[in-house]
Parts: sequence; structure tokens; C-alpha cells
Amino acid sequence: MSSIHLVLGGIRSGKSAYAEGLVAALGEGRPVVYIATGTVTDDEMAERVRLHRERRPAEWQTVEASLNPVGALREAGVESVSVPVLLLDSLDGWVSNLLIEHERMDRAELEGRTVGAVRRLLSYVGEIDADAVVVSSEVGHSLVATSLLGRQFQDLLGTVNQALAAAADEVTLVVAGIPVRIK
Repeated sequence: MSSIHLVLGGIRSGKSAYAEGLVAALGEGRPVVYIATGTVTDDEMAERVRLHRERRPAEWQTVEASLNPVGALREAGVESVSVPVLLLDSLDGWVSNLLIEHERMDRAELEGRTVGAVRRLLSYVGEIDADAVVVSSEVGHSLVATSLLGRQFQDLLGTVNQALAAAADEVTLVVAGIPVRIK
């Protein structure tokens, strides 16, 4: 039976390292698929991606999925893998990519489309009987962004985080490297 664990935290809170530890424990003897949503747009982001790659065990399969994780997983044939463990890092990267891709789209339509994409991912996880750990930034602890695009991102990610948290079996907030169980 599949399970979903949402790991939230601020930037550089230790959420990815915590999630990787969860997946390593869940994945003992099982295949692990790392779903990378980040896109390299500059040297600093390239360094972040490099550090994440170096931290991952070599036997973990990486699937690059900046806009359509379910499509990328299907293309990679993940449903043929026996009871995999999935790690999506990160939901906020995916939401950011969708927002930029559909920046001119009506706000309500974009929200519906994005929440629908997350629900399709959850459905896919259930179909293939996987356990999934999803990493996302918690946006509710920061200032309201000064730009329109920043506020749209915060609002959209907050909505998506709430939808995923409601569907998740477990939710953990990582604060300064310390995991705090929320659900």
C-alpha cells in the first residue's frame, strides 16, 4: 500500500537531507527514484544541483522532471519497477517552473491546473503502489513578496502545499535541521 510523506521547511533548513534519509530507510532493498524538478538557470543553481547529486547514492535512479513528473516517470518506465520509493525534490521547484511556463494564465486556472497536476502525481503513486517523499518549501513564514510574480508563487505554493498535506499520510516540518512531526 502506497504512502505519501510531505517534508516542509525553509530554504537551507535541512529538508532535502532529511527526506533523503527517510528515502534511504524506506528504500532498503527497494529501488529508489529521485525526481529532480530544478532547472539550472545560473552558476549558483548549477552548484546547488551538483551538491544534491553528490549526496545521492549512485544506485538511485534520477528522473529529470521540471514540468511533468508523471509523464517523465512513465517515460522512464518507473511503473514497471517493483514497489519503488519516490523522492520528489522539490515541489516548490516544480510549482515555480509551472508558474513561469504559464505566467500569463489566469490565476484561478493556473491554480486549478497545478493542484490537478499534484493530484495526478498522487494518483500515479497509488497506481504503482509506491511510497513517496515530497520535499517543499514552507512559504508561510516569510514576508509577503514585493513583486507580483513572487506573491503569485507564494500563494500558489501555499495552496499546493495545503492540498498535498491534506492528502499525505505524514507531514514533517524541518526547522534548522530538526524534524518536527506535524501529521
